[in-house]
Amino acid sequence: MNRFFRSMLVFSLLMIALASCKAQKFTTHAVKKGETLAGISKQYRVDSATILRYNKEIKQGDQLKANTILVIPRGANTASTTTRPNAPDQSKDTVTQSDEPIGFASHRVRKRETLYGIAQRFRITEDEIKKYNTDLYSAQLNKGMTLKIPQYRRTKSEQVAASDVDLETYTVAPKETRWSIANKFGITIDSMLVLNPELSKATDYLAVGQELKMPRPAGSTVENQKTQLYLSYTVPPKMNFYQLEQKFGVKSDEIVRLNPEITAKGGLKENMVIRIPQVKLDAGEINTDNYNFYEVKPKQTVFSLTRKLGLTYKDLLDLNPDLSDGLKAGMVLKLPKDQKGDFEVRNALVLDKINLVDSIDVKNVPKVVFMFPFRLDKLNLENKEEVTDIIEDRNSLKFSLGLYSGALIALDSIADLGISVDVSSYDNQLSLARTKEILQKENLNTVSAIIGPLDLASLKETAVRAKSSQVPVIAPIPAESDLSLSNVFYSYTSNKVLRDRMLDFAQEKYEGQNVVVIADSTHVVARDSILSRFPDAKVAEVIEEEKNIGIDIEKFKLLLSDELENWVFVETDNFKLVASVSSILNSFQNTLLDIEQPEREKLKLRMFTTNKTSAFENDVISSTHLSNLSFTYPSVYRIPESSAFSRRYEKRFGSLPDRYAVRGFDIIYDLLLKLAYKNNLMEVSKYIGETEYSGTKFDYEKDPVMGYFNQASYIMTFEDLRIKQVQ
Repeated sequence: MNRFFRSMLVFSLLMIALASCKAQKFTTHAVKKGETLAGISKQYRVDSATILRYNKEIKQGDQLKANTILVIPRGANTASTTTRPNAPDQSKDTVTQSDEPIGFASHRVRKRETLYGIAQRFRITEDEIKKYNTDLYSAQLNKGMTLKIPQYRRTKSEQVAASDVDLETYTVAPKETRWSIANKFGITIDSMLVLNPELSKATDYLAVGQELKMPRPAGSTVENQKTQLYLSYTVPPKMNFYQLEQKFGVKSDEIVRLNPEITAKGGLKENMVIRIPQVKLDAGEINTDNYNFYEVKPKQTVFSLTRKLGLTYKDLLDLNPDLSDGLKAGMVLKLPKDQKGDFEVRNALVLDKINLVDSIDVKNVPKVVFMFPFRLDKLNLENKEEVTDIIEDRNSLKFSLGLYSGALIALDSIADLGISVDVSSYDNQLSLARTKEILQKENLNTVSAIIGPLDLASLKETAVRAKSSQVPVIAPIPAESDLSLSNVFYSYTSNKVLRDRMLDFAQEKYEGQNVVVIADSTHVVARDSILSRFPDAKVAEVIEEEKNIGIDIEKFKLLLSDELENWVFVETDNFKLVASVSSILNSFQNTLLDIEQPEREKLKLRMFTTNKTSAFENDVISSTHLSNLSFTYPSVYRIPESSAFSRRYEKRFGSLPDRYAVRGFDIIYDLLLKLAYKNNLMEVSKYIGETEYSGTKFDYEKDPVMGYFNQASYIMTFEDLRIKQVQ
């Protein structure tokens, strides 16, 4: 008996659990003028707090603006209803109402409107209009009067019937984003997530062909139904029908049909106010090719928005007609694709520039884990000279110590801002087994971010383990993976992005210069990329022998011009080729191409690369030659000027920071500021654009599958024996 009872109890609990897991159904409601949250809550038998929870763009106490699309959860019981006598005949759509109205709308009486027509329009009786507008018992209806229109609850069957057609299935097209679709349907991103709970909140990814539930546009249930808008126009002196047709694109007979007073008064008269049909311009496809998009933030005003976006209100209104009903938080606006302003654009989404230092929340206490290969098990710390030599020879240790020393200064700096950080540091010893031990020990559900490891095998293992807990992993040095590591932040800008950045810069500056490419056999991709941007570029042959590499000087001279400046791109990992080419170019600089023609111009040369490899930093490369050639290259790093970080570092460690320490500080300070702003790095990365610190910039762009990739970089050039940032 007890066993049977227990079985039935388990079965009952299971049924309850399954019932509670049913998908929530929703309908949408377009707010009418004068409606209140309380009234809508009563209409749908859903408490106000629930409506607010699903519509974060409105707050308790806010006045609802007309045409705001609200998402309403469905499934509640309706109130008992009674049929009102003398209501207008609704034939197919009989409406039964409760005895008392649940709210009121307002209506401004227009010319030639009648009480009967207004009653028909709102599907109520004339007596009900008079009941709540008592002046009508003793006075006639006049143009300009504002009436209170009672609103009644519909029956449950009618609500369900209406809600069944409130949503439509929308198929995502190429080059569409969540913001472009939200703009198209006039809803907020939060409302889209409510209607489509299967959408990830950790990423903005949409697949082409993916189906979404979206609110059906008003009037779309009636075939070919269109809403015609009109504008009022005061006829100026000497205006005629031909001029009106040219001005508004409307035929004269249509104007006469819409304005009977023209015929009654014997033609078009000066100061006559007439109705003109408003011609709706085709906005074209609403996608990332044609527009950028901006999500309105709480407390923004039209004034602040137009200043930020660099557009007039009229410009915004032309692109976003819904603005005529007022600016609402969460509204997604279309912007011209080429618009410039006080903002950044990423994937056609306009991002606000946020001052992270001024936006931190001291209540946030992030927990970070460092995993670097210090390999202390291999060091004899009692022999200082031996340890110093090992650090110089072992790159992994040099990187680790530099990054970690900079990170310590970042932790000190964030503490000065009042932010506490829980830190765990581990030596993973460049060992996958040791990395697994560390991950087994840590409770990843409490971790805000992991920095490292440096070796790829350990990085993959860490990312895979951390992904289930949605923990971001920061790769502090160059790293590439053949796995889909969607939670990894690759802080080091990729070679492809750097190459494209360099070529973008060169194209911007290009004014017909003579472009020559010197690329060895391992840099065919770079060579072809340059040729795709500069189709008329010439390619110099590189002689690659077993122990030697270089170019034929005489053949190379034939590729140069003494009429145009020569831009020479050098693409190689071989320091011997860099040394040879830079020396040759330097010897040609400001010399005659042909000494037998002294009247010709002297040669002008400039040296570039799309990838400044270690070959360009070899000791045999002359900085003087590079400076004479204004050598220009893309970089993830700039030499920082004296800063609070440098002074603090020198005071603590007794020396100036190297590039690894600068990078360590920048990566960790950027990470901690973002976590202090909101302790969820993946969420913050949706809204924070480019950030910059002592020697590094960060602008993470989300790839739906592969992770977050830094897109930021610098363009640097040698000038007067110094390295200068030019972009």
